[in-house]
Amino acid sequence: MSLKLFDLTGRTALITGSSRGLGRAFAEGLAGAGARVILNGVNAARLEEAAAEMRAEGFDVLTAAFDVADEAAIKAAFERLDAEGIEVDILMNNAGIQFRKPMLELDTADWQRVIDINLTASFVIGREAARRMAARGRGKIINIGSLTSELARATVAPYTVAKGGIKMLTKAMAAEWGEKGIQSNAIGPGYMVTDMNEALLANPEFDGWVKARTPMRRWGLPEELAGTAIYLASDASNYVSGQIIYADGGMISVL
Repeated sequence: MSLKLFDLTGRTALITGSSRGLGRAFAEGLAGAGARVILNGVNAARLEEAAAEMRAEGFDVLTAAFDVADEAAIKAAFERLDAEGIEVDILMNNAGIQFRKPMLELDTADWQRVIDINLTASFVIGREAARRMAARGRGKIINIGSLTSELARATVAPYTVAKGGIKMLTKAMAAEWGEKGIQSNAIGPGYMVTDMNEALLANPEFDGWVKARTPMRRWGLPEELAGTAIYLASDASNYVSGQIIYADGGMISVL
């Protein structure tokens, strides 16, 4: 009985920014638990390549190419899913970008681009998904935060602000949509081995700092986040809402 709580068979999950990196790992994790997954990104060819690879593993995979910073495209994507009779039971707001520059040198346009993709998109997509989830009386929303949802670091101000906003957006979603049968939570990854962090991984000084600062003395692997995602997407977390779970090797817990 207990293992059935984590079974996602018969449910459909939309994961934004999922052709590679953390999003791809989330998609593979949820698919492995039985969900049909919808991969999202702006590069349709890359999405189809990722979908083909996952289908070869026996997973049920669809694609939805749209820019998460384009509200009209988001609405159109959900309308297409409606027309095809596809209900999104699980939404993972994973898409994000990083931009490193000291605030005194930061252009407003660069600031706004990070906020739009990392925060505002999660609100817009979450709203579209929640309208449909509310009508059915059930749904799971999982936002992706960061260590910077709690702690600041120099040269990544817009990212820090956006991820701090994700923490409170998650709580706001839980406050407003809980009575509609929707659980809204977030995952806060630590330093992970991804393409986004490639330059940091190659920097001996930064690599050493991460390992020294993290109690587990290593970077995290994308696939190590899948279990947390499955938990939050499944019936096992039906009375959990408004929370952010940090999967960071213990970094945020120590001085």
